[in-house]
Amino acid sequence: MPLPRTLPALAALLDVTAGELDWLADTGGWNRRAREGPLHHYRYEWRTRPGRVPRLLEVPNERMRTAQRTLLAEVLGGLPLHDAAHGFVLGRSALTAAGLHTGTDVVITLDLVTFFTRVTAGRVYGTLRQEGVPERVALALTGIATNRVPPRVIGAMPPGGDPGERFALRQALATAHLPQGAPTSPMLANLAIRRLDSRLAGFALAADARYTRYADDLTFSGPLPLRRRADAFLRGVTRIVVDEGHTVNRRKTRVRPAATSQRVTGIVVNERTALPRAEFDRLKAILHNCAEHGAASQNRAGLEDFRAHLLGRISWARALNPVKAERLQREFDRIVW
Repeated sequence: MPLPRTLPALAALLDVTAGELDWLADTGGWNRRAREGPLHHYRYEWRTRPGRVPRLLEVPNERMRTAQRTLLAEVLGGLPLHDAAHGFVLGRSALTAAGLHTGTDVVITLDLVTFFTRVTAGRVYGTLRQEGVPERVALALTGIATNRVPPRVIGAMPPGGDPGERFALRQALATAHLPQGAPTSPMLANLAIRRLDSRLAGFALAADARYTRYADDLTFSGPLPLRRRADAFLRGVTRIVVDEGHTVNRRKTRVRPAATSQRVTGIVVNERTALPRAEFDRLKAILHNCAEHGAASQNRAGLEDFRAHLLGRISWARALNPVKAERLQREFDRIVW
């Protein structure tokens, strides 16, 4: 579908009135200042993480979520992404990203801090304007897709994490940003970060390396010379990331030579894609115990459809390594349901 060129066209696309469109876009920031109540677009859930800064889920209400899903399906889904992007992209996945890094001398992985909240409304607006969206329509789309967290929610942040990181998160949440929980955020983050992808891909190419990104996980791989100058390479990557308005989580940066277990988005990539050995062994043990002692003995989480859960895990293992997955399937076939 063509991009809406006027506000009436955008309102028609979203099946709302002009007043409702203005309320959804909230370009004046009324929701942030208003008292808590049913007219707010989001509800908030703090998630604590041991030893780390808490994470805030910003969950849109039904009206806003419907509008965002329509924008995702009718407007954003057709916009071009960089080839390095594999997260939240049709036809790509963690597996396609990992598969590009198999059999290399070194795998280097990095993680971006507070990925969505670092994508500001200004960056979203600029991305839409680059795609030819008229100014007023781009402002409305940006308003619908971004959010400012009310002070009462920021003030209720649970304890945890480094003071500097907590301060940075509070600042980011108070600024209009992509909310973690909105259906439009993953695609808009991919679009808004295209320049970073382009710069990192060019930097990697100059070092005879390959680059992919799965959401906030950056991966580089290459031959022995890359391993030998990994520290200098990482300094260059970090400079580019910072220059583009993001921050590298140094605690999650890894340089893995071929002699170690090389992992990309949790997938082993040393020779071919595979489950980590410990994960494979755990699943095999669960299946074996199900066959010997009954499935109920292993359903410790009380899952409603434990059979489907196990089949899903086997299917994932099969996608990574069909040969090894057959051993899991044989154990599963022994289970009496």
